[in-house]
Amino acid sequence: MPADLTPDELLTITTFQGLPAETIDWLLTQGERRDYAPDEPIVQPGDPAEYMTAFVKGGVQFFKVQNGHREPRFRIETGQVSGVLPYSRLQTLPNYGAAVGETVMYGLHRRFFPELEQVSPELVQRLVGVMSDRVREEARGQERDEKLRALGKLSAGLAHELNNPVAAIARSAEALANRAATKPALLLSLVRHCPTPESLEALMNLAESACSVEPAVPLSALQRADQEDELADWLEEQGVPEGYQLAGGLIDAGLTRDQLAPVAADLPPEVLPAAFAWLEGQLTTYHLVCDVQEASARISTLVDNVKTYSHMDRGSDMAALDVVAGLESTVNMFSYQLRSKNINLVRDYAPALPKVCGQVSSLNQVWTNLIDNALDVLPAGGTITLRTRQEGDFVRVFIIDNGPGISADVLPRIFEPFFTTKQAGDGTGLGLDIAQRTIRNHNGRLEVQSRPGHTEFCAWLPTNLSC
Repeated sequence: MPADLTPDELLTITTFQGLPAETIDWLLTQGERRDYAPDEPIVQPGDPAEYMTAFVKGGVQFFKVQNGHREPRFRIETGQVSGVLPYSRLQTLPNYGAAVGETVMYGLHRRFFPELEQVSPELVQRLVGVMSDRVREEARGQERDEKLRALGKLSAGLAHELNNPVAAIARSAEALANRAATKPALLLSLVRHCPTPESLEALMNLAESACSVEPAVPLSALQRADQEDELADWLEEQGVPEGYQLAGGLIDAGLTRDQLAPVAADLPPEVLPAAFAWLEGQLTTYHLVCDVQEASARISTLVDNVKTYSHMDRGSDMAALDVVAGLESTVNMFSYQLRSKNINLVRDYAPALPKVCGQVSSLNQVWTNLIDNALDVLPAGGTITLRTRQEGDFVRVFIIDNGPGISADVLPRIFEPFFTTKQAGDGTGLGLDIAQRTIRNHNGRLEVQSRPGHTEFCAWLPTNLSC
């Protein structure tokens, strides 16, 4: 059996240092020593919260257990206090805890807390301070988790949005490389048959004019097939054996047989296969370059959306903000999720809204939480309405959905920290608490009203603040 703890060992606990000798003696008399081997379980999820604990040697690593998996949460080191503390309402321990190395733990049962208040009010005050620090740290951790959860959703959508233009650029680059590889042979074939400068100029003018023309109204599949067959037959009549391979590219450029016939008439018959192959290659290359430019512009737009959303080019100071711009940058980050559920987005913005004074990243986090919650509850084909109004010295920002609504028994608790109606692991219950505190920090208020088919969050933001 291990020896009892000594006063010197107990004084290694930071919270106990400087206490009178009689208080230390009382703690040694009423408390108990427990020894653990490395990695030995100390607590299990659901264990009753009965002991204040302090670690003389070693420590404990706590894990969140979910679906049979352990996720590291936090660690209590040598010299620190943990467990249940005076005035704590903790009844059961939520986490799994294992010893870190050879561990010596001091434990004091909570039934001694009333007596401890008489023996050492100073220690009780210290322990209450420890508990307050622990609650604040837990709240900060949960807030970080909530933001990371929202960021994870946005990142998944953003990755999908970026994948499409990146894939388009990769495909176009490969096609351009293949086209470039054929250019020398086509040039050699054209030069070998010595077409006149005038006929070559007509060919090149046709290519230039086709590249500069705005795209025509898209053809139906049947119309395109008919025109492609007609042009392919004509090309083969002109002695172009690859007519069916070239017809699609020429049709895409808006060229018809009537436009090609005069050029063909001025060229030697033996040069027509190379000439039309060059023409189709030139037009297709132009359109591939346009595709790369369009995809690159889409990527630039997405990067700008992220920059606006996260406000990466400014510090965290308050600034005059356009709430509509913040709403739009946030909505852009949800583009994939909105499309995947076929959500109808209605914009109802009041004109000439005054700016508000705030932190754009914080306010965008509010819009993120509210839109994310709406997306979670809406069925496919649902509607989200973004509305802004000016009322006196306030700008009102509404985020409305036509989902099932919030039940009357849940609505009064909707802003409570850690309260959530989502499945375990899907939410921390802090999204709306963060939103409310953020709006309050902007000297505003956040309201909610709900009935089946209509849930409305309204943020009031003052306009009469100087930044």
